[in-house]
This record gives sequence, structure tokens and C-alpha cells, in this order.
Amino acid sequence: MAERIATSLSRALRLRCPRCGETPLFRGWFAMAESCALCGLRFERAQGYFVGAIYVNYAVTAVLTLGLFFLLWGLTALSTAAELALVLPLVIVFPLWFFRYSRSLWLALEWLINREP
Repeated sequence: MAERIATSLSRALRLRCPRCGETPLFRGWFAMAESCALCGLRFERAQGYFVGAIYVNYAVTAVLTLGLFFLLWGLTALSTAAELALVLPLVIVFPLWFFRYSRSLWLALEWLINREP
């Protein structure tokens, strides 16, 4: 079981198909392929399938933002406004960068739980 989780996580972090690990999930930055060209796994199994990935993206962004905010609060003498000004770029840029990874992680997690033939 641990090996399956490690393999799935590795494929997710490399943005590859969770079943075969060969085909890239994305064509461009935001355009996701409909299915794997090699094994045929459908990536979006139903309309609204990636709503969970939105939650993953939001949670990771919130944890990083709060962590950075409290780290700055504890280690510096900056005002709250200055800290927020430093954290704001992370809040804007990180979710756009992490979009692909959140989808890939969501797909890998779901594939681990519900392996579609």
C-alpha cells in the first residue's frame, strides 16, 4: 500500500497520468488533456470533478500564507500592513502556479481510492 501511495504521489508531482505515469496531464499551462494518450484513463470523470482540487489549492495556499504571516510576525518588527503587503503576492501568484499540482494531486488521490478500468 505504501508503495502504491509513493508511486501515485510521484506521478502527481511530475504531472503525469496516475495509472501509467507516462502521459503529461497538461497541454500548456491551464489546458488539461481529456484522457491519457497511452492507457486511456479519463482525467475528468464527471462535470465538477475537480472541485476537490480547488479545495486542495485553497488549503495549501491558506496554510502557506498563514505560516508566512506568523513567521514574519514572530521574527520581524514589521507592522501588520507591511506583513500583509509582503504576503499578498503569495496569495495572488501561488494558487495560479499550484493549479496544475492541485489537479494532479486530486486525480492521483481519487485514482488511489477508485481505480477506474
